[in-house]
Amino acid sequence: MLKLSLGETAQGPATVLCLGAHCDDIEIGCGGAILRLLEEHPQVSLWWVVLSANDLREREARASAEAFLKGAVSPKVVVKRFRNGFFPSVIAEIKEFFEELKGEVSPDLIFSHHLQDLHQDHRTVAELTWNTFRDHMILEYEIPKYDGGLGSPNLFIPLGDAQREAKVSTLMTQFESQKQKQWFTPETFNGLARLRGIECNAPSGYAEAFYCRKAVF
Repeated sequence: MLKLSLGETAQGPATVLCLGAHCDDIEIGCGGAILRLLEEHPQVSLWWVVLSANDLREREARASAEAFLKGAVSPKVVVKRFRNGFFPSVIAEIKEFFEELKGEVSPDLIFSHHLQDLHQDHRTVAELTWNTFRDHMILEYEIPKYDGGLGSPNLFIPLGDAQREAKVSTLMTQFESQKQKQWFTPETFNGLARLRGIECNAPSGYAEAFYCRKAVF
């Protein structure tokens, strides 16, 4: 397998944009990758954008982002209030926000939802990511859920034990409101990471996986 790495660009440190429909999506989908990137490239400029929250969920989202971005240099955290579960019906409003975001940041790497995700909010965010950021490297992450929909991703980021443990621990600590969901458990997150670790022969046995639809060699 060809290994890729994130280095500095001609303009300076690379910029990473993380997009999540809901307050725990970024953490679940690419939290381990962010921890690894910040450990290996602490100079990275990082944007963390959550699109749906109420008062409680925003507090959780900001506390979690602070924990994940502890080593980041001046990270930008944005939490919006688009209506949970209704993203397709307010897509014009969300698109306007995406256009505003594009005017503020031109990322070298974007983490976003999977285009075939079975959750309508996730799918809308994925569609708008591709529609708005048309000449960028986009990695689509996966979210385990009752609806199913896990597929065969083609890009893997191995995680060290410390990164995986920090990801899962922060999820369980910061998102108290989600603990009543039967799938929101350490076993779920560790189990998926173990499966993806097998698929890429990760040294620790654990990894996060992504869909890379377009890359320029």
